[in-house]
Amino acid sequence: MGAITESKNHAVSRHDSDTQGLTGVETAQYLTFMLSGEIYALEILNIKEIIQYGDLTEVPMMPAFIRGVINLRGKVVPVVDMNARFGRGVTTIARRTSIVIIEFNDDEDGTGAHSIGVMVDAVNEVIDIARQDIEPPPAFGARIRTDFVNGMAKHNGRFIIVLNLAQVLSVEEMSALGSAMLGGSPPETQMEAEYER
Repeated sequence: MGAITESKNHAVSRHDSDTQGLTGVETAQYLTFMLSGEIYALEILNIKEIIQYGDLTEVPMMPAFIRGVINLRGKVVPVVDMNARFGRGVTTIARRTSIVIIEFNDDEDGTGAHSIGVMVDAVNEVIDIARQDIEPPPAFGARIRTDFVNGMAKHNGRFIIVLNLAQVLSVEEMSALGSAMLGGSPPETQMEAEYER
């Protein structure tokens, strides 16, 4: 885990100057992870850290893909089960189950920053992918919603599904689902209240 976090921090520091590299080919760094035997990737710029799975506090009346909340240094962070988000049922907890902490900024000045944890079967590595090597997602036969996918890439002979983070973790969509099940109460308020009990 430490090596991945170190690589992520190094990548962020050099992203602006090295995205085109010496060859003029634009590349970006992606964190790869496993879900139901498939390899997925997320661009690392929004990834804050990676932690091992620990006990979650369950929140009643939440969508099935919100497994609960964790206390991350005094901050309540909701955790999304990626398998459940993709309609595959809940993740079975195993030794390598991890939570990837994603940070978003609602405001341009960063004052509206909030975090969401995503639960994955296992974290693999950080890799470079050239933009030109990401192919459009297939029009049919995909096992997840096509709007969740930015494209497909290949690494070490295996296909990687590059996810569209904005769609997978759409705050508006998840909040709407949560509010509907809570009878209109904001899900963040309900989560904090349940965690503090």
